[in-house]
Amino acid sequence: MISALNQLVDLVEEHLTEELDLDGLAAGLGTTEYHLRRMFSSLAGMPLSEYVRRRRMTVAAGDVVRGEEDLLDIAVRHGYGSREAFGRAFRAVHGAGPAEVRRDGGPLRTQPQLRFRLTVEGSTPMDTRLVDRPAFRLVGHSTRVPLMHHGINPHIQQHITAIPPEEHRRLKALGDAEPAGLLQVTDDADPDGREGTELTYLHGVAVGGRTPVPDGLDVIEVPAGMWAVFRTSGPHPEALQTAWAATATEWFPSNPWRLRPGPSIVAILERADDFSTATCELWMPVESA
Repeated sequence: MISALNQLVDLVEEHLTEELDLDGLAAGLGTTEYHLRRMFSSLAGMPLSEYVRRRRMTVAAGDVVRGEEDLLDIAVRHGYGSREAFGRAFRAVHGAGPAEVRRDGGPLRTQPQLRFRLTVEGSTPMDTRLVDRPAFRLVGHSTRVPLMHHGINPHIQQHITAIPPEEHRRLKALGDAEPAGLLQVTDDADPDGREGTELTYLHGVAVGGRTPVPDGLDVIEVPAGMWAVFRTSGPHPEALQTAWAATATEWFPSNPWRLRPGPSIVAILERADDFSTATCELWMPVESA
């Protein structure tokens, strides 16, 4: 995976002024666009699309400062159809427009070319099992919420709080498949993992394919496949979020598995009364790399 990401960085440089065929690039690297985007974002700390934009504007800044070409010609060469669109992208990276930078020589905020290296630290023990599951369904109450990487998501908390206690009991009684118990499900997340982008959050349970589902519940159909299940324990949600990040930085780069599209599921196994600590299982859909 580390080698594939470095090859991706090299390909970005070779095709910096072109639209990337990321699906084709991923296939050539022996992986999928979905997994490549997720791993790049997790390890680089920024979406691939943002890295490409920053690199384009870094190279474009040199053309702007040299002053040998019209700004429209520079914009077109770097993939923009107008000076206005180029100017907006340029300002978003550098904090000043092309004309200002040409006049004043700056300010410039350059993005160096990335290089990925695997550092084996063992800082996060990964208590993991692999499970082959037939198709099942996730049923419950869903909503759209913004993605947050750290701390408690207040939008999710508000959604859960609005569900009456008797509905929690009804859902728990309905569940008849693994993962067991009340589940926290995220689906339709941005593959780049950009904070603030919307995803579907479902509070519910897993049921078998033939289990009748009462009216009024939202349903996510989950196809058959393999799952990597990570067990976490400690301060909540910090321990869970640390393990989630470690799947990208430690587990996937050193194991012959990759993410496949599908929901991620958190099952709460045990928790303190005030939810300050918890033991959880994080279920992530995977396939052989």
